[in-house]
Amino acid sequence: MTTAPPTEAVPAEEAGGPARLSPALALTGAGIAVAVAALLSLAVGAIPIPPSRVIAVLIQSLGGRDAIDPALAGDALVILDIRLPRTALAMLVGAATALSGGVMQGLFRNPLADPSLVGVSAGSALAAAAWIVIGGSLAASIAPVVGTLGLPLAAFAGGLVASVILNVMATSGGRTSIVGMLLAGIAINGLAGAGTGFLVFIASEQQLRDFTFWTLGSLAGATWIKVLLVLPFAVAVALVAPMLARGLDAVALGESAAFHVGVPVERLKRIAIVAVAGAIGAAVAVSGVIGFFGLTVPHIVRLACGPGHRLLLPASALLGAALLTLADVVARTAGAPAEVPLGVITAAVGAPLMLWLLAARRRSMGE
Repeated sequence: MTTAPPTEAVPAEEAGGPARLSPALALTGAGIAVAVAALLSLAVGAIPIPPSRVIAVLIQSLGGRDAIDPALAGDALVILDIRLPRTALAMLVGAATALSGGVMQGLFRNPLADPSLVGVSAGSALAAAAWIVIGGSLAASIAPVVGTLGLPLAAFAGGLVASVILNVMATSGGRTSIVGMLLAGIAINGLAGAGTGFLVFIASEQQLRDFTFWTLGSLAGATWIKVLLVLPFAVAVALVAPMLARGLDAVALGESAAFHVGVPVERLKRIAIVAVAGAIGAAVAVSGVIGFFGLTVPHIVRLACGPGHRLLLPASALLGAALLTLADVVARTAGAPAEVPLGVITAAVGAPLMLWLLAARRRSMGE
């Protein structure tokens, strides 16, 4: 007799592990973290603004710019035109990256899986390097608007091409192989890395500086146009994730077991990869490469809440939005008036945190 796979984490008390947070507490805490991070992002900067004035501006702006108290006009300009789009972009990128990391780890049944594993980030980096070294000056001379948006659009196109190649190489006879996907991702990473290395070799000093800064990740220059560029892909992966949760829990038992309990494994894999590729391609396009984030955040949630994807995925999205927003606050204030690259902040925090999480896991398993 076939039994349904577990879709929730085993209670910690039964498993003998550390206490887990309940779904209500975990999601409430993550939601509060998002609100606090957003408020800090809007209040902290070169011009500090008290949180009470930030809240007043946001509430009054719901009635339009004309409804804002003239005494708050200066604060409103900073909050609505400079900090709010950057905060929104940080939250979208953080949520999309962390959620994609959770999906990838579930799909590959490997806690070391990362969105960059399938080559989307490398494809975006190659296209970005090509734009900076070859295409930027040409486009700027033809159309200034294209020149402004060219880098994120080129990076997104590079990620899209990489995802198409991945799908073609990993699919045969209507079946998508996880091993084939992994090997294809490694090959795409290697090929894109070679192309990027050549472009770096022929780049001028200024082009090299521009590309290096992009690869380190940054939300500087955030605009509502960039927010709109990443928004549909972040929303798409957020809408798809709940439908993938039960299937990812079943896949943890093996593809064959998942198939026998009624999970459409092939469709699950295709939807997951398309959603992750779109979200990561868009995120990398507007923020550059942000290391360790998609790998670390799902681990934090898994340690606190357990492995069940019905809670893991939404909690990862909320925590990712909060943590990347806080990281961006640190990035733009720690070295003021200059900005510390965002990827430096996430790697500096994420790498030691991963070591701590691994040590905590070893202790919990009694190793």
